[in-house]
Amino acid sequence: MIDYGKVARAVEAGGSPTIVVFGDYCLDKYLYTDPANDELSVETGLVAYQFDRKALFAGVGGTITNNLRALEANVRCVGMLGRDGEGFELRQALEQVGADPSYMVETPGRCTYTYTKPMRKNPDGSYSEMNRLDFRSMEPLPPELEDALVARLEQALEGADAVIVTDQFVEPGLGALTDRVREAVCNLALEHPDIVFYADSRAFVEKYRNLVVKCNDHELLRVFDPAHEDSPTRELVEQYGQQLTQLTGRPAYVTLGAAGSMLFAQGQPPVAAPAFQVEGPIDIVGAGDATNAGIVLGLCLGLAPQEAAALGNCVSSITIQQIGRTGTATRQQVAQRLRTRA
Repeated sequence: MIDYGKVARAVEAGGSPTIVVFGDYCLDKYLYTDPANDELSVETGLVAYQFDRKALFAGVGGTITNNLRALEANVRCVGMLGRDGEGFELRQALEQVGADPSYMVETPGRCTYTYTKPMRKNPDGSYSEMNRLDFRSMEPLPPELEDALVARLEQALEGADAVIVTDQFVEPGLGALTDRVREAVCNLALEHPDIVFYADSRAFVEKYRNLVVKCNDHELLRVFDPAHEDSPTRELVEQYGQQLTQLTGRPAYVTLGAAGSMLFAQGQPPVAAPAFQVEGPIDIVGAGDATNAGIVLGLCLGLAPQEAAALGNCVSSITIQQIGRTGTATRQQVAQRLRTRA
């Protein structure tokens, strides 16, 4: 049984651990347009959308960073940004939440990864997302950038309590986490047993060794049973979750959406951490990153792995109630919700 009161007390009394967020970062750029302002282009005869405001956020690793800062952790950011306007805006977004982007690697010749999201106003005043415009470098990461990323990570480890590896992209070699960088991260985890190393990977979770890992149930099946077309059953999740922790040599977390999450550890039965039920509309964008922040904060505060799972579920339950934005949760909000389960 999970002692939610204990988790709440740890959140309230805990210090401010230093956590390195390493890997893929992007800029989330929201652009807002009203159909009433559409114009017809004289040159092309096509509709020219008139955008009158924008909102900028650090995404992917930046979303984890935002959540950790809201939870009062110190954050060192290690990733890539281009020598372009989006790179300036990404660095500025990280600084604005109080994170340290001085370890970021500037990459001339490669663009800052950017998700541009045009938002079109509806008759009721709400906005709907149009086709997203992505900016990404589609060439494999060169060895000199791999070396630079690993070197910055090594520098950022001094005095750190934990590292969260954010492995976002499914195409091999295009993001910060190439096979060579993953291998270096696994070696660093072995060399620094006093630091919590934790990886969240969409497509390569099975390649991590010596790290606590996290994926969702669909990602787990894509690793061990890619031909499976139906929704993951509890039996399959338990079977493959055990295989995953045997591969990595460390505990593994598998999230199950509205069903919460499961913790797997070698030689132990799986442990379920139920979700926190919420009412009303929800927006699940960023829920996984919020879970990551909660789990790793919990481990840094000395909670048991299953208690950290409960903390991760609690943080994400608060963020998904923030509609139209990638939400965050404060320690006060988290402790209050935990006490409803105590």
